[in-house]
Order: sequence, then C-alpha cells, then structure tokens
Amino acid sequence: MADILIRNGTVIAIDAERRIIADGAVAIEGDRIVAVGPSEEVARDHPAGEVIDARGMAIMPGFVDAHAHAGHGLVKTIGGGRSEPWYKACAGGYTVGSTPEFWHAEAQLAALERLRFGVTTGVSLLGGGDSVMRTDRPEYGDAHMEGVLGIGTRSVVAIGSTRPPHPLTYARWDGGTRTDYPITFEDQFATCETLIDRWHRTHEDRLHIALLTPTLHQEHLEKPGAEEAIAETRKLKWMAEERGLIFTQDGHTKGSVRIANQIGILGPHTLLSHATGLDEDEITLCAETGTCIVHNPSAVAAILARCPVTELIDAGVTVAIGSDATAPDRSGDMFRHMQQCMHYHRTHFHDPSWLPPGKALEMCTIDAARVLGLDHEIGSLEPGKKADVILVDLRRAHLYPAHMPEYRVTYFANGNDVHTVLVGGKVLLRNRVALYVDEDAVLDAAHREAELMIDRLDLRDALKTPRMFWGHSRDLDLIE
Repeated sequence: MADILIRNGTVIAIDAERRIIADGAVAIEGDRIVAVGPSEEVARDHPAGEVIDARGMAIMPGFVDAHAHAGHGLVKTIGGGRSEPWYKACAGGYTVGSTPEFWHAEAQLAALERLRFGVTTGVSLLGGGDSVMRTDRPEYGDAHMEGVLGIGTRSVVAIGSTRPPHPLTYARWDGGTRTDYPITFEDQFATCETLIDRWHRTHEDRLHIALLTPTLHQEHLEKPGAEEAIAETRKLKWMAEERGLIFTQDGHTKGSVRIANQIGILGPHTLLSHATGLDEDEITLCAETGTCIVHNPSAVAAILARCPVTELIDAGVTVAIGSDATAPDRSGDMFRHMQQCMHYHRTHFHDPSWLPPGKALEMCTIDAARVLGLDHEIGSLEPGKKADVILVDLRRAHLYPAHMPEYRVTYFANGNDVHTVLVGGKVLLRNRVALYVDEDAVLDAAHREAELMIDRLDLRDALKTPRMFWGHSRDLDLIE
C-alpha cells in the first residue's frame, strides 16, 4: 500500500520516454516513487492512505537550481545595480559583517523562496562567488545548514577558499563588539573538512557539500602568488575527488576553461558556472573531459559575453540552468530563467528554432540533477527515485486554454503557480502554504539580520533610489 497517491493531473515525467500522461498519477511509498502512469491503473495497483487530487494541475519533478549564492538573499537590491556598493556588501558581509544568525536567517529565506517556486534542490555557494567564502569557522556553515533543514528542501552547499594572498581578515561579533582575526588557506581547508564530516549526505541525504576555489584567469597567473593559487586549487580539487564531492568554480569566461584544463581540474565531477565567451577549443575540452556547465542566462555575466549553450549541447556537454540568485536583479524563479534562456539564445541566432522548451525544462530538472551527480535519485518522475514532486496549477488565466501543458509550463508559468511541493515524499507546501515553517518569522528574521549587517558596514547610502532611476534611457552611474 502506498503512503501518498497523486492523481488526476497531467504528468510531465521527464523520464527516459519523456512521457506526458494526460490523466496521470504518481504513487509514493516512504520517500520513493513506486509508480507513474495513468490514474486508474496506478490507483488500482497502489491504494494509498492519502490521495492528492491534482485535477487541473501539472505533476512534475521538482526543479534543480544548479547555481546560486548563500548570503545574497539579504543583500539583494543593495546599490541599485551599482557594482561598488554591491560588492562592498558582499565582500564585507561575508567576512567581517555577518554573524551565524545572519547565515541562518538568509538560508531560511532563500530555502523558503525555493520551496514556494518549486525548487526542491539547489546549489548554494557559501558566499560571494569566486572570491569570498564564509569558511573561516564552521559555525557559519552550520547555521546555514540548520536554516535549510528548517524549511525541508535539498541543498548542495559549496564551500572552499578565498583568493590569495592570505591571510584574509575576518571578524566575529559579540553584541556590538567586533573582533578581527586573520584566516589562512589552511584554516579554510580545515573548516571545509569539518563541514564535510558533519553535514555531507546527512538528514535523509538532503544535505550535500561541494568544494569550490576561485576561478583563475590569465591576469591571476601574471601576478605574484600564482603558484600558491594553483596549488590551493589542486588541493581542494583532490579533496573533492577523495571525498566523492562535486568541485565547482564560479565566473568562468574567455580563456579560463583552458587554464583550468592546464591545471588539471576538469573532469566529470567538475561543474563550471557562467562559462561565457568560450571558444571552440574550450568547448571541445569540456566535451572530452566530461566537464559540466551551468548556464546563468539572467546574470550580468551573460550580458557581457555569451555562454555558447547550444554549441556545448551539440558537442555532448551536459548544461544545466542556474538562477545565480539572489542578486540585485534576479530571483530563484526557475520558470523565469527557462524563459530567459530560450529568448537569450534565439536572439543571438535571430532564429526561434533554437532551444525548444522541452530542452529548457530538461536543463533545470534531469540535466541539472546530472551535473550534480544526482540523476539516479532526482530530476524526473520514475519508480525508485526520490519523491520530489511539484504540482503546478494550470487552471489560471495566463495558462488557459488547457491544451499543450508542456508548452504552458515553460512559456507562460511562473513560480507563483506552484501549488504543492513534496520533498522525499513529505508534503512541504500545500495550496501555496508552507506547512512546517512560520513564514512571517522567516521574513522578520531576514529583515532584522539584513538591517544589522547594513549598519555594521555603514551601507545606508546604498539603499537610496539611484538618481537616474526615473526618466532616463540609461543609468550611466552603473558604468562609472
């Protein structure tokens, strides 16, 4: 007997046959899917204690967001798009301006956003991209993990080192008193080991650790400390291999993939984010080594140079979609990023035939699971896989009439159409209401911790509306 039967909906399975079942059902026992098929057939063979009527809804695998940033949820919009105050908030907040309470509050806010948008698994870099990680002490990673646990989604948390030279100044706070201290690469390496031992593949396998180092560009190889940076990169990559972890880097562009290959860090367990401006040789390197790519179509990096997604896919490279959330101009809504992805590449080619919606949907379900080495567990609705399931309410004005639902969920839906979410067979969101968390408490804690961080770093001026916000065709302050 099944525990939960979801029936009467349109199943978009993303399984090997890419089945779309008009009146379909999913049966769940414990944390696993045991059957997917026509409603009458599954209901006959798998009577259940709880039946969820999905009439008028799409039944889909939960989304997988392959690249985002922990911490960013409490600094979004700061600076109004201007780089200097934004990076000041990130660099300061992730070293000297934050507390464990900050990381717990941000983790809860980001995980709640993901839950409400149907993102059941997400990658979160514990800090500001390829330059600053909050890995001086384990307590900050602990706080993040505890925050995610309180929401119930899955998380792959990327931790690692900051860019040399070391040591880098970090700080802790006791009330209003700040205490600075230096942190070396060895300190960060030890913190990573502690967090791996403490958290990787724990809590019903919902929490995973990945390792990260700063991306090396030609400019870094021409500066003092280049050998140190290369040695640190290799050391963390080797630890990732030894511990069975994904190794990731943020911000790859224009020649950095070639450098990564020279260092010896490409391979099937390596995930490179952004990957803009790649030439043909770099595309071939990714294909030959089995290196995976996460494309962030809504990011500023995608404006400055193009990620050759279609060329990578045609070369046999697995490419996922990431939100790069949250930031001054983007959320964790994967529907938004699918739509952005399709238009981005069609505009490049001046041709609407590129990136069919089914491929975009694969890039944030089964392909995203594959780049994380989790496609045997999540990313599709198939017997034996984890029961990470979302119901998307199709009975809404912008999604009607009801034909061709596989097009409607990719072209017209948005995160607020997610009605119900299950992670590991547990219903976490029902009728758009989170069942196991006080949403007001999460919001209040997030605002409180953001305010405290802003005051610690004297960032009040960065909250003012930019002078060219209204009435101009271009905000020139963004390029000054």
